[in-house]
Amino acid sequence: MKKEDKAIIIAQIAETIKQYNGFYLVETAGLDAEKTSALRRACFDADIKLLVVKNTLLHKALETLEGDYTELYSALHGATSLMCTNVGNAPAKLLKDFIKKGDTLPALKGAYVEGTVYLGADQLDALASIKSKNELIADVIALLQSPAKNVVSALQSGGNKLHGILETLSKKED
Repeated sequence: MKKEDKAIIIAQIAETIKQYNGFYLVETAGLDAEKTSALRRACFDADIKLLVVKNTLLHKALETLEGDYTELYSALHGATSLMCTNVGNAPAKLLKDFIKKGDTLPALKGAYVEGTVYLGADQLDALASIKSKNELIADVIALLQSPAKNVVSALQSGGNKLHGILETLSKKED
């Protein structure tokens, strides 16, 4: 490959990484055609961009970006696929689904999510439990609505009690 071609590919990889909030480095070399196709389809459905990259080109692309990715360089060995995502836990959940089916691959090598580096397959559970931005917003809204719901239900139950008392008193007078 010519040096100019490599520079273009490095720039494309760097630009792709910039477009997303996080990325995962995954081992996919041992997957057969059927499982690779299933992985690509699952990534497409989950809005995850899946790229097979050369480690040296990815290394150089990471060097051109802002941020410290030096911890991830040790994961750049063997065949590497890059999973780019805007939802930090989506690739981890997808990988866990593949593992539940009995597959050992794809295996997590490392990830960069929300400014934090995760290395090794043992970090998969931690990554899957990270809440996405939308999930956090939903939790905050639920917490904010909770006191209001309690007040409304207390007022309604008080009204029902008062109604019951008045109805009982009116029946007694008869």
